[in-house]
Amino acid sequence: MNILNAPVEILNDELFQQKKVSVSVLRLDKIHPVVSGNKLFKLHYFLQQAISSAHKTIVTFGGAYSNHLVATAFACQAPGLKSIGIVRGEKPAQLSATLQQCSNYGMQLKFISREAYSKKEEDDFLSALKNEYGECIIIPEGGYHALGAKGAALIYDLIKDNSYTHICTATGTATTLAGLLLNDSGKKIISVPVLKGMNDTEKRINFLLGNNFKTDMLQIFNEYHFGGYAKKTEVLTEFMNCLWQQHQLPTDFVYTAKLFFAVFDKIKSNYFEEHSNILCLHTGGLQGNSSLPAGTLLF
Repeated sequence: MNILNAPVEILNDELFQQKKVSVSVLRLDKIHPVVSGNKLFKLHYFLQQAISSAHKTIVTFGGAYSNHLVATAFACQAPGLKSIGIVRGEKPAQLSATLQQCSNYGMQLKFISREAYSKKEEDDFLSALKNEYGECIIIPEGGYHALGAKGAALIYDLIKDNSYTHICTATGTATTLAGLLLNDSGKKIISVPVLKGMNDTEKRINFLLGNNFKTDMLQIFNEYHFGGYAKKTEVLTEFMNCLWQQHQLPTDFVYTAKLFFAVFDKIKSNYFEEHSNILCLHTGGLQGNSSLPAGTLLF
C-alpha cells in the first residue's frame, strides 16, 4: 500500500469556468483497490497498536456493506493480525459481496441483532466482547475514536498545494472530518453528511477532538443525503454516470457521489465566491456499488 499513489486531479468543467472557480480531487481511492480512501488513514494508529501487542487481535463493527469492515479485514491480513467483525443484523442466507470479501481476507464474522448492535458502545457490551475474545483492540464503527481522527489528519500530508480555499468531504461518523479540523490550516472545511437527520456533527467532532476545534472553519451541507445512509435516487445515479462520462471519475452512491453532487450544486447556486480553489476528498468505498443492479452504472 503506497499513499503516494493518491494524485490530485483537476476537474475541467464548463460550469467551473462560468462561475470562475477551480475544483480538484484528492484521489485517495487510488491508494489501493481494497484499503482505499480514508480507511487506511483511520486504521493507521490502531494497526500500529495491534502489531506491537502480544494478542495481535482487532475487533470492529459494521453492516453488510461496510467499507470499514472489508478494509480492516484486508489491513489485518498482511501483518498476520486476527480480525473479528461484529456485523449488524442476523446472518443472511447469502453473504453480501462486502462480507464475503471480509471472510476471504480471514475476518471472523459474528452476526448480532440490531437491538444488540445498538448497545455496542456500552461498557457491559464491550466487557462481554473481551470475555469472549480475550485481550484485543476494539475499533469503534468507522474508526470513530480519537485515534481514528488522528490517523485521518495524516491525509494532510498528501495536500501539497497550500492555495486551496475549501476542503470538502463526505461525512458518516465524522472521524475524517475531525481529522481535517485537527489541522489549523485556515481553510474552510466543508462536510456533506450522508445520513438523514445527522444534526450532531459538531457534537461528534467535540467528542473526537476534546472540544478543540474552531467552529468558524466548518460548514455543513445537510441537504444532500438523498433519503439517508446508503439511500439513492435516479437523479444521483444519473449524476454518477455523468461524472464518469465527463471526468472519468468513479464514485459510490453511499458517500462520494453525494459529496460531488453537493459541490456541483453549491457552485451552481453561487455559494462559492469567484476564484475559490476547492479540493474534494475522494474517500474510496467504490466496492459498495456492487449492491447496485447490473447495468446501473457505466463504470
